[in-house]
Amino acid sequence: MSIGSGFGAMRQGEVYLRGVQGERPDLPFTYADLEALAKRRMSPEAWAYIAGGAGRETTIDANRAALDAAHIVPRMAIDAGSRDLSTTLLGRRMEAPFLTCPIGVTSMAHAEADLAVAKGAAAAGATMIISNQASRSIEDICATASGPKWFQLYWGKSEDLVQSLMNRAKAAGCEAIVITLDTTILGWRCRDLDLGHLPFLKGDGIAQYTSDPWFRSQLADPPEKNPFAAAALFTQIFSDPSLSWEKLKTIRRYTDLPVLLKGIQHPEDAGLAVEHGFDGVVVSNHGGRQVDGATGSFAQLDACVERVSGRIPVLFDSGVRTGADAFKALARGADAVCIGRPWVYGLALKGAEGVEAVLKNIIAELDLTMALTGCRTLADIRTATLR
Repeated sequence: MSIGSGFGAMRQGEVYLRGVQGERPDLPFTYADLEALAKRRMSPEAWAYIAGGAGRETTIDANRAALDAAHIVPRMAIDAGSRDLSTTLLGRRMEAPFLTCPIGVTSMAHAEADLAVAKGAAAAGATMIISNQASRSIEDICATASGPKWFQLYWGKSEDLVQSLMNRAKAAGCEAIVITLDTTILGWRCRDLDLGHLPFLKGDGIAQYTSDPWFRSQLADPPEKNPFAAAALFTQIFSDPSLSWEKLKTIRRYTDLPVLLKGIQHPEDAGLAVEHGFDGVVVSNHGGRQVDGATGSFAQLDACVERVSGRIPVLFDSGVRTGADAFKALARGADAVCIGRPWVYGLALKGAEGVEAVLKNIIAELDLTMALTGCRTLADIRTATLR
């Protein structure tokens, strides 16, 4: 099913027609039920890694509180019988304004891992942001992904590795680089600590490294022969706490792809991204996984949008669970929305089909929300009223 006018009603119609024939949906439509079912399917370690946040996890709560505090005020008797969810981002037309957040170690959720994510995202019409901590190599993921894809980069302590990863991403077909700024060091993640579990130490989620020519050249033995040495080297160079704006400026030595900065919360940082010539920002707090007690991501969105003033795209993530949440983000000025945990739960329950279903459900709800609020296009959402 392509995404077009009436997608939401068509999605509903499919489900109800199957219901008449005695078929029930494989995946819950309510987020809480989806989450609960995925928890039963996933291992304790996988659940801790995906669902957990930093410290007391108050930032996860703040993300939801900020979104829940905003209320949509629908307009009536406006002809929204025909709707267009498409947009253009960095020169690429998108059927709907959605991307998948880069989430690592998806092999803990499903055996096909990132390959299933690539298939599901493409089938749903969403752009995939390939994780720096993926369970499969950039090349393998891109070979599987028929849709557009970007690459997330954690800026490590080796400039040679940074350059190698970006060169590989471009050669494989990635159309943009997303540098995650908020994880120069891992946050205090109590659920993982309680289990004494960090997947990378077991060689999980470091496929971009073990498949990298430069990284392999630094090892006495291939990762396949000595995975412990590979994991140890990864921990030494994974990310750089000394990352600065001066260092970020050197990115143009290594790539001519568009570069976005992810993890922006303060409007001054959004402004600095513009001043330093970056091509976009992602307003995000890493889904509450890095700083406990941080402000909800949505609470910072309008200030960052105002600071950028339309000079570069502003994307949004953290706490988005539904199409209505996405509507609110678009109404506050986001150019596109990144979806995180929901698609991971779909992956855990039904692989690529689960990813596709979850993303299509969110897109369908956005379409219906537009119809019910008098919005024909994404531009109309920009003028929608939030209280």
